[in-house]
Amino acid sequence: MQNKKLPSGNRYAVFAITLLLSTVAHAGSVPKITGTPVLATPNNLLDWPQDFPQATPYLTEPTANRLSDFHGSFENCDIGLSTAGNYHMALRELWQVYLQEYAKDLNIRNWFYTTSPPIAPQQVGNKVVQFGNLEVHCVPQVAVGPAKLIEKLESMGVTEGKPVPILKNYGNVIFVKKGNPKNIKTVWDLGRPDVTLVTPNPTLEAGSFGNFSGSIYNIADQDPNKPAGMTAEKLFDAIFNSKQDGCDTGKEKCKWVAGKRIMHREQPWAVDTGAADAGFIFYHLALYFTRTFPDKFEIIPLGGSADQPKPQLGNKVAVLKAVRIKGDWNEKQLKAGEKLVEALSSDKFADILAKHGMQKP
Repeated sequence: MQNKKLPSGNRYAVFAITLLLSTVAHAGSVPKITGTPVLATPNNLLDWPQDFPQATPYLTEPTANRLSDFHGSFENCDIGLSTAGNYHMALRELWQVYLQEYAKDLNIRNWFYTTSPPIAPQQVGNKVVQFGNLEVHCVPQVAVGPAKLIEKLESMGVTEGKPVPILKNYGNVIFVKKGNPKNIKTVWDLGRPDVTLVTPNPTLEAGSFGNFSGSIYNIADQDPNKPAGMTAEKLFDAIFNSKQDGCDTGKEKCKWVAGKRIMHREQPWAVDTGAADAGFIFYHLALYFTRTFPDKFEIIPLGGSADQPKPQLGNKVAVLKAVRIKGDWNEKQLKAGEKLVEALSSDKFADILAKHGMQKP
């Protein structure tokens, strides 16, 4: 895969897609976590690429102005999608194909999609999503999240039809600073006293956190070549159950730090700034980090290689599904939702996924 260099910058501080987790081989129960992470709080942000060319007036200031000075409220959207945000790089590309090809005769003018952690139950139930001083009072025809979240939507009686599998990932990897200064090679290195690990927030991104922490434990538990004197339980305790009284982010005595809300922005920030030495995340997200900031990050594979991943035993793989959301849709909104499902199920989307380190189920 060829890296595409995009702008670098400074630092930085949710139809439904179901996240189905599976391991390559059965492992024992993951131990209880008793530790608490230190929250890695950004002062500066990485300069992520934007969806649209810069226009005038341009009010974005990434370190302070997070939609505080864009005030508004709107509703009656033509199409809305609420989705887990981890495949945002592929969705951004598909969205233009959807608008220009699949929905070209619908004259869609008002649309939105969210690529935060999954928020579909609250978003559908409360009929609102809020960013800073901007409110969107549009119920999505289509939404995204892990299995428990989909079960929640079903229990609310807001879904219809059967879920449609749309993508499968390649499990998880470790990512580090370019050059791998701490010489991290396996999950066992994450337990070293001199290595700080950043994870998603265990409360606000519980699905992804459970995937990643479970993968760490299960990979170690099923490793036939465990380091002398080490067990998966010892590794897990070293990372997640250590006392961190008085720990400050960026210092070696910090063992475990976590983001506040959106892992695919906060983990790379933490590694870039030194608040963490390593992140543990989906392969396709780590691939996006290295392509966007090729001088900042590199991938430590957990099975296969950085270019050809092959998840090792215990490395959890996720499948995403799309399902329709019930609503009092007008004809245009109904057709727009159906066309979106069609686009998500298409061979074109399969091609886009392949470009970004994912595959069709």
